[in-house]
Amino acid sequence: MFSSEIRPPTSGTAIGTGGYPSPSTNHADVLALLPDPETAKICLDIAEDAAEAVHGSMAAAHVGARPLGMIVSPEEIDLQMLRDLAEGTSLQRFELVNRIFQSWRRGGPDRRELLMDDCRGDLDRCVAIQCHESALVVSPCHGNLDARDAFHAIIFNERKLVLVPPPGRYAGHLLGHVVICWKPHHHARSAVIAAKRWLAAADRITVLCVNDTADGTYQKTAKELLAELGLQAPVVALRAENRSVGETILDFARSESATCLLIGAFKHSYFLELLLGRVTRYLLSRATIPLMMKH
Repeated sequence: MFSSEIRPPTSGTAIGTGGYPSPSTNHADVLALLPDPETAKICLDIAEDAAEAVHGSMAAAHVGARPLGMIVSPEEIDLQMLRDLAEGTSLQRFELVNRIFQSWRRGGPDRRELLMDDCRGDLDRCVAIQCHESALVVSPCHGNLDARDAFHAIIFNERKLVLVPPPGRYAGHLLGHVVICWKPHHHARSAVIAAKRWLAAADRITVLCVNDTADGTYQKTAKELLAELGLQAPVVALRAENRSVGETILDFARSESATCLLIGAFKHSYFLELLLGRVTRYLLSRATIPLMMKH
């Protein structure tokens, strides 16, 4: 990505000025979006696995808020300037991410042609430009302020299929067993359709319906969608009983050795989710495997 700050070239990094995309990441199937140094490596590892699984292309990009390049209120600019004292400037944050990227890039011969773009300025704009052509974006939901804001932009503004890394270690084998958490809502259907390429490449798929209706609507609609997409998978129905829906999903995932969860994220709008969001937020805070989702 061309950056909104001018800086010397770094090997393996696409650079420039003005916040416009470079050709290196413009049309990748899978984009590793790297707003936070703490999660950069795990995002790169997962993105590489996701791209290889569908024989697709991968790209990497750093995004970061830069107060002088933001189109926001003066109060938001002041907040960003204050966070620079704790997290470093946008350039310093980029340099940390770039150091991790360069180390990861040296870890395999197939990675040596990969460049990392860089966009700093108005974060929503950077995310929109970087994610525009990608079918799947790998990005954290927790971490520094850039990470949290970028995740919000991907989910609620861009409505992209996003793959969120688990906190801590990534065990690999991303598509060994994908569990689809199904409820017949538009956002769940949209997530499954967007993930079709990765579901088709999975070793195993299971559809989980929690608290189905008495007439089995959840299971019936799940089977209809699988048939429509040409996918085969067992459909399992469970009652949450004295557990929450989120707990039921994670208990099932553990018992079935799931390697990835697929959900329709955030049924409500952003502000309603702050008040009403439960299952998605529970899974984001507790899941120990990658979580694929779409709003």
